[in-house]
Amino acid sequence: MTIKIEHNLKFVTEFTEDHPVTMQMLNIPESLRIVMLESMLKELLAPRLKPILDEINEGGSYAILKVAD
Repeated sequence: MTIKIEHNLKFVTEFTEDHPVTMQMLNIPESLRIVMLESMLKELLAPRLKPILDEINEGGSYAILKVAD
């Protein structure tokens, strides 16, 4: 039997105040902004984290760390 415990890391994306992209982001509803930024972050980080997670998990007997879907 496997028990999964999901946890969250908190990231912050900082935008330059006077950049046009900042204005576009501010015009998007906050919930959509968060989904967009989280999915972009996951897309960028997950492939780079896999080798690190594999190394951490090597020989793991009771817990395995994964990137959640």
